[in-house]
Amino acid sequence: MFACDLSFYIGFVVLFWWIQDQPLESIKRNYCRDRRDFRQAILSDRTVYLSIQNNHVTLLNKKLIDWLRYASTQQGGGTSSVGFFTGPRIRQPGPVTELDGSVSGDFFTVLCVGQGFTEDQWMNVHSFSLLRPWLLASDSVSNGNASAEAGGKAREYLGPPSLMTSLLSSSPSSRLQLSLSLSHSHSTDDRSEVDGSVVSMVSATSSSSRLLAPKERLREKAFQYCQRLIEQSDRKAQKRVDTELQKAVYRAFPCVKALYGRLSGDLGYARVLLPIAQFYLNHGELAAVECESVWKLVFGRFPAELFNEPYLTHELLRFTRLNLQHLQARVPQYTHTFPNLLKFLAWDSPAVVEDFVDLLPSLVTSGTAVELLHSLLDLPCLSATLILQLRLAFSPISEAGGRSHLSLEAFRNPSYRGLFLFLLRGEAGSGDTIARLSKLHELLVEAVDWPRVVQSAQAVPVLLHVYFNAVVTVANEKLLAQLISVLLERSSLLFNIPTYIKEIHRVFSCHLLRFCKLHPSLVVDQSHELLEFAGTTANVWLLGEYLSVTSDARCSVELITSCFESLEAVLALAKLASRSHDLIPRVSLFLSKLRSVSRGGPVVWCSSEDDLVAIVTRGEELCSLLKLPGVAQSVLTPPPSISDPRWHRDVNVALPYQLRILTGLTHLH
Repeated sequence: MFACDLSFYIGFVVLFWWIQDQPLESIKRNYCRDRRDFRQAILSDRTVYLSIQNNHVTLLNKKLIDWLRYASTQQGGGTSSVGFFTGPRIRQPGPVTELDGSVSGDFFTVLCVGQGFTEDQWMNVHSFSLLRPWLLASDSVSNGNASAEAGGKAREYLGPPSLMTSLLSSSPSSRLQLSLSLSHSHSTDDRSEVDGSVVSMVSATSSSSRLLAPKERLREKAFQYCQRLIEQSDRKAQKRVDTELQKAVYRAFPCVKALYGRLSGDLGYARVLLPIAQFYLNHGELAAVECESVWKLVFGRFPAELFNEPYLTHELLRFTRLNLQHLQARVPQYTHTFPNLLKFLAWDSPAVVEDFVDLLPSLVTSGTAVELLHSLLDLPCLSATLILQLRLAFSPISEAGGRSHLSLEAFRNPSYRGLFLFLLRGEAGSGDTIARLSKLHELLVEAVDWPRVVQSAQAVPVLLHVYFNAVVTVANEKLLAQLISVLLERSSLLFNIPTYIKEIHRVFSCHLLRFCKLHPSLVVDQSHELLEFAGTTANVWLLGEYLSVTSDARCSVELITSCFESLEAVLALAKLASRSHDLIPRVSLFLSKLRSVSRGGPVVWCSSEDDLVAIVTRGEELCSLLKLPGVAQSVLTPPPSISDPRWHRDVNVALPYQLRILTGLTHLH
């Protein structure tokens, strides 16, 4: 029987119906692939709704209402029997029943029992399994709100966790009365029910709601469905396994809470506490259980004190990766725990860098972006500090000699204690960085060749690429301007590992160009700072490319001239001169000197002879081009319609129409 086969799992689904833990797995395996894929897409990625239009959402809301509320109450798939003297006979299916064996005359739910099930009953089960993520996502898309706000609205209608907890923890009679009182505040459908059967209090108090919008009606039906499940769960089950389940559900939280209380004080049981944290993450919201102490332990004490435990590191990071969406939605302090999580990376970068490639985007928000960038750049310093912390724990008394003697003495010195405590902080929010960063680098100069420090420095460029790819999805122009200031400031404040500094500058140049390409006005806002950072060809090209009136109307001749006087790049100078014709004589003179300089033998600023020839040739071409200022401006600064044509999307030309015809023909043949 259906209810017996899934009794344990469905029991938790009934009481914790809005948990997104892939419920009803065995049912899903028996159903067709397209519905399985659709449900999985909803549970795994809410962005699927961005491609669904409002009329599609409305249509699916109506279908979900029908599947949830109006599924058949008759069993499906009549059974056949063969008598000794007669041929095969088809036994007519009877109505579905409750767990206590009584006939279920009300609407069908996942707790109804039957020998077989109809198509609409299967759709009822699948609709219930994806109901909560659909409510959250569809409400978020239609109203343009964040998922947390959408979840708040859904919970406001369906009842807060404390309300559901009071329903679950009270006696059956009081729950029934509370359910009856709640049903008066939510109008329900007036569709008639089957006479002569057990009718729930939900149907007994129904009234018309046809005038509500489909989205509101779906919320209402979801509320009714939950009330119905609460009533069904109070019935005395006929089978022993269901009776034991009903008792176990009420005992689960007290037992888990008692176990957590006994083990949480001993970090030796840290790996045992992770499954308990999983239980709280899955069910704590609905049961209104205080979980803050759990997360302070998991993301607080564990990384701070056990960062050098490899097995715990692996299991904690795996727990975080597997529950990433739930942590972001249900643990508000998760994104502020990155200073502690980075300790795992600082201690053993090669082993966990792949984990952080997956985790880092979830830690990037508009509120944490700046501090997280500083923390990534300070990762080698954090590695050195963790090493000193452990050495101090094993040798608290100062010893003469030793390679790390000066660093260890600085770590013990109270006057420098604040610098190290900032690196060892457990949560974000105490400040983006420290004022005496250069002093900290001096104190840790002995650590530049420590293996763990070198390994963490090698991981930073990779993670910076991940960070910048994530930050452009959450940052506005104001935040990007702030990040550019950080890049320019930190370019000269990096831990003194030569290869590390070189790689970081390369990453900075790459993404600085990307930021300015997204918002060209940033070049004007940060022009003076960019000049100080214009030590590489890419950054010089950046000024030459985007310091233009076409990018920002504030770009004046005076600003172009001031940048020109600070630069010595051939193409950038030519572009600036084409926009301010007063500079053409100076650029032409500069370009004409390139050939005479190259004839004098090797030059310091170009070690490759082939590159020098290419530069001289380009200089001669640009010098000839600047003799025609009007042509030079068109060639060096073409309008966007020429440099980035989009004729295939222009509705005013025939090309899009022709492409659509060709596409249609290819689909036909």
